[in-house]
Amino acid sequence: MIQYITKPFKYFFKLEAASGLVLLFAAILALIISNGALSEIYFSTLEKYITLGTKKFGLKLSVLHWINDVLMAIFFFFVSLEIKREFIQGELSNPKKAMLPIIGAVGGMAVPALFYIIVNFSDGTTLNGWAIPSATDIAFSLGVLSLLGKRVPISLKVFLTALAIIDDLGAIVIIAFFYSGNIEIKYLILMLISLIVLFGLNKYKVKSFIPFLIIGMFLWDFTHQSGIHATIAGVLLALTIPHNIKNTKKSMLLKLEHGLSPYVAFAIMPIFAFANAGVSLEGLTFATLLNPVPLGIVLGLFFGKQIGVFALSYISVKLKFADKPSGSTWLALYGVSILTGIGFTMSLFVGNLAFVNNLEYMDGVKIGVLTGSLLSTLFGYFLLLFSAKK
Repeated sequence: MIQYITKPFKYFFKLEAASGLVLLFAAILALIISNGALSEIYFSTLEKYITLGTKKFGLKLSVLHWINDVLMAIFFFFVSLEIKREFIQGELSNPKKAMLPIIGAVGGMAVPALFYIIVNFSDGTTLNGWAIPSATDIAFSLGVLSLLGKRVPISLKVFLTALAIIDDLGAIVIIAFFYSGNIEIKYLILMLISLIVLFGLNKYKVKSFIPFLIIGMFLWDFTHQSGIHATIAGVLLALTIPHNIKNTKKSMLLKLEHGLSPYVAFAIMPIFAFANAGVSLEGLTFATLLNPVPLGIVLGLFFGKQIGVFALSYISVKLKFADKPSGSTWLALYGVSILTGIGFTMSLFVGNLAFVNNLEYMDGVKIGVLTGSLLSTLFGYFLLLFSAKK
């Protein structure tokens, strides 16, 4: 029975472990190119505009926006499918099992934001990046955990997976409510009509994904025009995808999730990392890290994450609100809490939204995210390695 329950997690973990390495390679490559002879080509290419369709009935976006608005909408669609499945029949469907990662995730979002706010309280512009250190990169964090193999119990891997998924849900809510622009009512109405049609397709058990996809494309355009960030369209579309609990082989949700997994893990996320991790390190000194934006992010990711996740997890277990992961020690749980400070993909994404009108802060965002994630990787890995030997 236990093997049956943990089988999907083992598959998921293997996939994320490999994608974490690909992400790391993409980020390192971006750093090398953005600081080498090809740096001008790298940055100018990201700023070039590409038009799909005609000038009158087409979509014109920069390469960076095609990646961050279109490809990431697919990423959010995939993540939302995972979240929906987890709440319907996964670990998060059991209130007792779900309580620990939910409480840990709340602490892991609130405390990092508090660290950032304390550092940037006096500057209203930089304060807008308060949510940057609140997210966990599931691929990177699980990838680091995979390097320890069987020395880490599967229960901790499940805990980290569930926590990161809840983190993503929190990030989605934050983006929808705090990082959207001026709302256009007519496009909001068109979004609502599209959603009604999509839920209608679900209700009448339409088995083909094609109608969902067509309406979903209209939904993306309406969302893009409405002032709400376009990636939210992926979330809304995922909510309407039917899931057959009794016969999973016929579940459209599971087919889409499994079908999209390799493309998201090994194409979309590395492309995003390559396009967003590039930053010029010329003139970078230790003093640069003391600037409000990178300092707030580093403190949030490295200290805020581990304190928030571990403290609330520890309290919830002691108060018997939740159970400690089976076979794990408090030291190992603390090590995993440090790994949640690997923000990378989602932190960079939120950073782009937070400073969309103040791009001069983006280098600080990238430096802060990379530094905070690196510290969390090293300290989390070696603490887990030490705890496994105890």
